[in-house]
Amino acid sequence: MPVTGNPFTGAYAPVRDEVTAYDLPVTGTIPDDLNGRYLRNGPNPMDLSTPGRTHLFAGTAMVHGVRLRDGRAKWYRNRWIRSSAVADALGERPRHGAAVRIADVGPNTHVIGHADRTFALVEGGFRPYELSYEIETVGATDFDGTLPDGFAAHSKLDPATGELHAITWQRAGCDRLRHVAISPYGRVVRAIDIPAPHMPVVHDMALTPHYVAVYDLSVTVDPVADVARKPFPVMWNEARGARVGLLPRNGTEVRWFDVEPCFVFHTLNAYEDGDRVVIDVVRYPRMFIGGALNAPSAPTLDRWELDTVTGKVTETRLDDRPQEFPAVSPAVVGRAHRYGYSAVASALLHSLGPADAPSVSGDALIKHDVRQQSAEVRLFGDGHYTGEAGFVPMADAHAEDDGYLMVFVFDPDRAATDLVILSAEDFTGPPVATVHLPVRVPAGFHGSWIPDLG
Repeated sequence: MPVTGNPFTGAYAPVRDEVTAYDLPVTGTIPDDLNGRYLRNGPNPMDLSTPGRTHLFAGTAMVHGVRLRDGRAKWYRNRWIRSSAVADALGERPRHGAAVRIADVGPNTHVIGHADRTFALVEGGFRPYELSYEIETVGATDFDGTLPDGFAAHSKLDPATGELHAITWQRAGCDRLRHVAISPYGRVVRAIDIPAPHMPVVHDMALTPHYVAVYDLSVTVDPVADVARKPFPVMWNEARGARVGLLPRNGTEVRWFDVEPCFVFHTLNAYEDGDRVVIDVVRYPRMFIGGALNAPSAPTLDRWELDTVTGKVTETRLDDRPQEFPAVSPAVVGRAHRYGYSAVASALLHSLGPADAPSVSGDALIKHDVRQQSAEVRLFGDGHYTGEAGFVPMADAHAEDDGYLMVFVFDPDRAATDLVILSAEDFTGPPVATVHLPVRVPAGFHGSWIPDLG
C-alpha cells in the first residue's frame, strides 16, 4: 500500500534551532590523520502545515557538520540552506548567486567537497548551492558559468583524473539526460546530451575508466502531474521496461542493455573485467507505485554484468537483506572492489513501506566482502537509528579497508546524536572514537568527509 501521512516524525522529526557548539566531548581517540569536516545533508522542514509539502524528498534542506582537527572535535554546526524562501522566513537578506533553474530550491540530498569548495546537491534540474567552510550559505552556483542547467544528487569522482562525473535530468518538459564532467578546478569540461523523450528519473550513475553507466529504469516523470505543485512528480512505469546504458567517456553514443524492471537509487560501485562491465547496486523491484514514495518489497544488493561483446546481461543477487546507502572506499571508485558498506537504515526503509523492512530497533551497518561472498553486521542496539556511513582512507593506507567509517548514530539514552568513527578493518570491534553532539541529528540522506587541504 502507498505510504501516506506525514513522514517527518520519529527519526525524521525536524529540529527547530540552529546550533553551534565547540570542543565536543569524545570517547576514545580521534586519529591524528582525520583533519577536516564530516558533513551530512537532509530534509528538515521549517513548516509542516503547508498542504502537499510533507513528502520525504521535499523537506527544507539542513546540513549538519562536525570539524575534526589534531585529535579534537573542534565544532558542531547545523544550518538551513538559505534559499530565498528560507532566508525570508528567517528575516534575512537573500543570497546572491547563479540564476536558478525551475525554482529556488535549497538542495537537501547531498553535500560534497570539490575544487576546494563545498556544494549541496539535489536532482531534477535545480542548481547546486555553495556553502562556506562553516556551512553558511554562499548561494546558488553554476560552476563559474559553465553549468548549463541543474546538477544531480549523486556524482562520482574519478580517483585517477580528479574529474567529477554526473548524469542530470530535468524535472519536466525535457527530452534528454545529460552527462556532465567537472574538472578538478570546478568547471564543466564535458556536457553530452542523451536522448530520453520518456523522461526517466535518474538518482545515481556509475563510472569506470572507459564508461559512464546511465540508468534508464522503470520510474519516469508523471506526464499529468502538476509539476509546479507536486513535490516529486514521478511514477512507476513498468511498461517502459528498464535498461542500462554505457556511454564511452570519450564518445557521444550510448549502447543500451535491457535489465529486469526495477528502480535504483544508489550504486555501490562499478568496474571493468575484460569485456564485461560489472555494476553493483541497491535494487528495488518496484518503486513509486501510483506516484507515492513506496516500495512494495525491500531493496537488495544486486549485480549487473554487461557483456560488451555479446550484449548479454547477467543479473545476480549479492545480498538479500534489506539495505540502503551503499559505499566503497573512494580510492576504488570505478575500479574492482572487494569491500562494500551499506546501512540497515530502518527509519528510511519503514518510510518506504516494504513489507519485509527491518524492525525500527535494529539499525545496523553491513560490511560486504564480495570476493569471499560473505558479510559482517554491526548492530547499534535498540533505538539507535543510523544511516549512511562514509569511508575515509587512512593517510598511509595500503589495503582497501585501511580506513575509517563515519556515521551519525542517535543515542536514545542521551536523546542526542553521536558521530561514531569505526575501523573499517576491525568492523565489529570497539569504535575508534565517538564524538558526542549536544543535539539530535534527524535521519537524513547523504554526506561526505571533506579533508582539509594542508
